[in-house]
Amino acid sequence: MSDAGTSLAALVRAAAERDPAAPAVVAGDQRLSWGELDAAVDRVAAGYAERGMATGSRVAVQLPNGLDWLRAVLGALRAGLTVVPVNTAYTDPELEYVLTDSGAELLVAVAERSSLAGVPVCPGPPTADGPVPAVADDPAALAFLCYTSGTTGRPRGAMLTSGALRANQEQCLAMTPPPVRGDDRVLLVLPLFHVYGLNAGFGLVAATGACAVLEETFDPRASLALMAAEQVTAVPGAPPMYQAWLATADAAGSDADLRRAFAAVRVASAGAAPLPEGVWRAMRDRAAVTVWEGYGLTEAAPVVASTLATGRAKPECIGGPVPGLELVLRDTAAVGAVTVDLPDEETGTGEDDGGDNDEGPGEIWVRGPNLFAGYWPDGADGPDADGWLGTGDLAYRDADGDLHLVDRRSDLILVSGFNVYPAEVERVLDQHPAVVESAVIGVPDPRTGAAVRAVVVLAPGERLTVEELQAYAGESLARYKVPTSVHFLASLPHSLTGKVSRARLRELGLTGADADAVVPAGSPADG
Repeated sequence: MSDAGTSLAALVRAAAERDPAAPAVVAGDQRLSWGELDAAVDRVAAGYAERGMATGSRVAVQLPNGLDWLRAVLGALRAGLTVVPVNTAYTDPELEYVLTDSGAELLVAVAERSSLAGVPVCPGPPTADGPVPAVADDPAALAFLCYTSGTTGRPRGAMLTSGALRANQEQCLAMTPPPVRGDDRVLLVLPLFHVYGLNAGFGLVAATGACAVLEETFDPRASLALMAAEQVTAVPGAPPMYQAWLATADAAGSDADLRRAFAAVRVASAGAAPLPEGVWRAMRDRAAVTVWEGYGLTEAAPVVASTLATGRAKPECIGGPVPGLELVLRDTAAVGAVTVDLPDEETGTGEDDGGDNDEGPGEIWVRGPNLFAGYWPDGADGPDADGWLGTGDLAYRDADGDLHLVDRRSDLILVSGFNVYPAEVERVLDQHPAVVESAVIGVPDPRTGAAVRAVVVLAPGERLTVEELQAYAGESLARYKVPTSVHFLASLPHSLTGKVSRARLRELGLTGADADAVVPAGSPADG
């Protein structure tokens, strides 16, 4: 690990010392050099100290992307505090839960109120001109409590140390080409309260001394104009962003603005959700840019794998593990609770294992210095005694050794003992010209143990019967993979990063075993 220090605040100080006049942040009409940002962080750190907050205290930050977010978070880290980043879309009950569970002593937010759940609210980062607290830069110090949505139950706070965040930065920067270089201008429209925008975004900017081009909210047309005006060279993104940019070009009837925005882009990446092959190819053909896809999770701070790590850009592929991270696929069908690593020479066969591939599918397990310290407050469910962490995600390796995600282990549907991966079924359904989007979940079945249910959104004005959709799916899927029931909705619930939330569909009661075909009255599919 480098000697620049491990915390984000230490990296800001190091960048300021190297070149204080170098541009650090562009946020609307505001522009700060690294020297100016470093000084602003000092004032906020003094502000926290003036409020009597001691080392290790938790401060929750619920602010949109912008200079205030950076000042509030970096100032807290410099003061030795632990930051609890909060989703700006959280309702008061959701926010109250996070505040109570984390034991936060202060909430920095835009809300004009004095307190919430007994926690004082500060409207923006506190500032003071007093002395900055002298806090040792300890890689083992708890830097962030990042609350994950989880698949069931309440969110849990993933404990990320400064050392874990720094380790993942160095793992990412060891790839060729690196996702961020010191001379880059990096578009940061990913939410900074999400670990992807936080560390794979701003963390890499701070580690390299690059320049962050911040957008408070994502507007596809405005962001294209901003990218062109600021000559953005690096874009960490999520699939919905690329889909929106392509749709904006379609609406304009020209790819001119799209190409202009990406003209200077050196590296464009995608993570947080699978990137459809059609979007990957359209960006290559229409924007003249290769999108390097990756995979990660909050508990890994967050990047685990990327096609940048292998140098082989492929659609619907997450490449290989980042340097310095061990990754194995483990057999999820082993006897009892024991899992075994799949040997490299094992070759999957048949319909259920992802087709022709060299290994898997199996659950992704990882080991490395970037892993979290378990869940708040006692470190529960962290890496095992040997340092390994099961991700719950299933993948297989192709003939080149590159990884392809299959699905969440928890979303796997076992029909008469045969594995059905929802993502495989969804890819087929989504190809139907009348289907905008689909999600597949398992429902109880007395005969087969589980059955496949599809939840489908149709394009405006389209009509489709359950039988027609089943017949279409049957052309590409084995019979047991074809949905036995279909529920039509106007839209599907999504997570912040664009993933369809199957957990939310379950909460809506769409996993009941009633009716073989579910078509709500008045649905465009009815009749």
